[in-house]
Amino acid sequence: MSDLAEANSLTARMLASVERIGNKLPDPAVLFIALLFVVWILSWLLSYVTFSYVDPRSGEAISVINQMSGSAFTTFLTRVVTNFTGFAPVGTVLVAMLGIGVAEYSGFITTGIRALLNVTAKWLLTPMVILVGIVSHSAVDAGYVLVIPIGGVIFYAAGRHPLAGIAAAFAGVSGGFSANFVPAALDPMLQGITQGGAQILNPGMEINTLNNYFFTTASSLLIVGLGWWITDRIVEPRIRGTEVDGDEEDLPELHELKPEERKGLTWSLVAMVLGIVLLVLSLIPADSPWRDAGGNLATFQAPIMGSIVSLIFLLFLIPGIVFGYVAGTLKGMKDVIDGMTRSMHGMAYYLVIMFFIAQFVYAFSASNLGTLLALAGAEALKGLEEYPSVLIVGIVLLTGFVNLFVGSASGKWGLLAPIFVPMLMTLGISPDLTQAAYRVGDSSTNIITPLMPYFPLVVVYCQRYVKGTGIGTLTAMMLPYSLTFIVAWTIFLVIYYTLGFPLGFGASYTYP
Repeated sequence: MSDLAEANSLTARMLASVERIGNKLPDPAVLFIALLFVVWILSWLLSYVTFSYVDPRSGEAISVINQMSGSAFTTFLTRVVTNFTGFAPVGTVLVAMLGIGVAEYSGFITTGIRALLNVTAKWLLTPMVILVGIVSHSAVDAGYVLVIPIGGVIFYAAGRHPLAGIAAAFAGVSGGFSANFVPAALDPMLQGITQGGAQILNPGMEINTLNNYFFTTASSLLIVGLGWWITDRIVEPRIRGTEVDGDEEDLPELHELKPEERKGLTWSLVAMVLGIVLLVLSLIPADSPWRDAGGNLATFQAPIMGSIVSLIFLLFLIPGIVFGYVAGTLKGMKDVIDGMTRSMHGMAYYLVIMFFIAQFVYAFSASNLGTLLALAGAEALKGLEEYPSVLIVGIVLLTGFVNLFVGSASGKWGLLAPIFVPMLMTLGISPDLTQAAYRVGDSSTNIITPLMPYFPLVVVYCQRYVKGTGIGTLTAMMLPYSLTFIVAWTIFLVIYYTLGFPLGFGASYTYP
């Protein structure tokens, strides 16, 4: 057996072990149900223990509140509905998805992506595929079902190995999941959970929806550059000798845009640009209604900052409708509503998970367990106060490891934020920086775990070209991306905040 074959075999065996372990974990919704019971039991047991830690909010010794007492349990039952409806990520994500759903349903998003790929020079195919994968995050899962297979199509049509195109697209869509210069539904989702974690220590604290925007924008350039180099210098040379043996008639082709699609895309982009220009012009006047009472734009009191989710909604809704009517994919308002309805169907599982996360976060907060854990963790980490980089790197690595077993970004952060955010706040590290570290770890290992829901689908995409493709094949292709991303991106984050570049709107590096 050659060294390469032996390495692939070892990778396949390791992945099989990870898959067996991961399959034993419960569904994320069930996991949070179990954690809710754990919180109840721990709060009961620890309510009898006296702690010396001082609550920074009250200046008094911390005490755990028994959530199994009669009064606490009845209060919990009265708040079940409001825990869910008032949970920040729910409303913000759903509103954003209503607009994105129309743009997706009408074909605006898919046509725009195809147009970008059709006009790209051959030598720029790799960075363009990765870049389009990154931009596709605005449509949540659209990249998995659209960009990744098209990556294979366009590489194959250009005479390059189609698996390299799939790998490059997968790296952009999933490996660079948190690298984007276009606001996406992930931003309010993570921001809401981060804010919930921060309010365990500071109930009045607010986190800006775009608190990581500048960092994720800079990260998109990093991911494109790294992915380009890895694809052209490591992945494609390695698989160049792999025979394309898919059924010829089943191999997809990249069709030119139809005249009606071109016309629809032109007018929808005109509508989008016009909307952005009007928004920018309305921001300029000193007395703009978008500004706060002091004339500032980047504060929590400024209406523009409170309207980010609504603007994302309109940014996709209006061009989506224009495209649909011009291209003929939308016949009336009923089709617009159908697009919104379809997008909500795809959010059903997300809502189920969010319901149980909301109950867990409430009980975790009300019990004071989050504050206790944060203070105990801070005490243990006091020796590292002068080395914040070590703490940030630890969060990245731990998140990347957990990501191998729990694929849901909201599920992982819903579990980790109530612990990490307040703990690092007590050490003077802002929730904004903690969230940025989480995003790096969460993205980097997506592409090497079979437990990620779309991983098997990518294997199927590969099998259309190379019938013998398996999990080990795909993992061996994606491993160079994953390892490079997590190392280089972590170093980039450390350098980024060491140099003091802004993380995003209304963001900081320190707390308070």
